Parts: sequence; C-alpha cells; structure tokens
Amino acid sequence: MKFFLLFLALVAGMLAPLQAGLNGKIGRAVGDPVYAALISFAVGSAALFFYAVVIRVDFYSIRQAFGLHWSVWSAGFLGAFYVTAVIILTPRLGATLTFGLVVAGQMIMAVFMDYYGLLGVPVQAFSIQRLAGIALITAGVILIRKF
Repeated sequence: MKFFLLFLALVAGMLAPLQAGLNGKIGRAVGDPVYAALISFAVGSAALFFYAVVIRVDFYSIRQAFGLHWSVWSAGFLGAFYVTAVIILTPRLGATLTFGLVVAGQMIMAVFMDYYGLLGVPVQAFSIQRLAGIALITAGVILIRKF
C-alpha cells in the first residue's frame, strides 16, 4: 500500500507541469491567466462531481464542511492562486525553473508545518538532513537558473 501511495505522489508531481502547460495554452487562447484558471477549476469541479456521482458519494456529508472555521475555506483561494501563478510563470520561466521553485517553496513550508505540527500534520523534528534536503533543492534551482 505504501508503494502505491509513493507512486501516486510521484505521478501527481509529474502531472503538475503538464497541467501548467495545458493551462498556459488555455490562457493564451482566452488572453487572461485568471480566465484560464477559472476554466481549469470549472472542468476539474465537473470531473469531481461526475466521479462523486459515479461512486455514489453521500452528498449529505458535504454539509459538514459548512461548520468549519472560515480560515479552512481559504484552501480554495490558495489553490486558485497556485494555478494562476503557475499559468503566468511557466511560459515566462519555463517548466523546469517554475517547478523547481515551486518544489523548493513546498519543501520549506512542509518542513515548517512538520516542525510546528500545523493543521494536524504529525510533528517532525527539524534536522540537519532536512536542512540539507532543502539546500540541495535550492542548489538545483540555482543550477537550473544559471544553465
């Protein structure tokens, strides 16, 4: 099971630059990265709704989300910001530099979240190995930028 989850994470990561390129094409076609993100989210929402209907999700359970603190709803804003930023950045910086920086930012935030146990993430001690991992990713971004 763990192998499947690791593989799923790898595939999800591989699809992100592909999504960025496709969303960039939409952005160029409609002339605005925000409209491209809106189209992307509309198609994604339709796909999720179709999936939920096919597997017969209990839609009543969705009502539980309305009881959540308002700050939890900012996840949608963060997703919209991320997708729009990637649509803007990928054609200008290239997929490799864009996603090198995205991964570096993700690692920095992930280590911070792990250290403090933010949002229910299991607490993980900060270590020199984690710092080295972030440094190596950052060095990779610098190499990509230079060459």
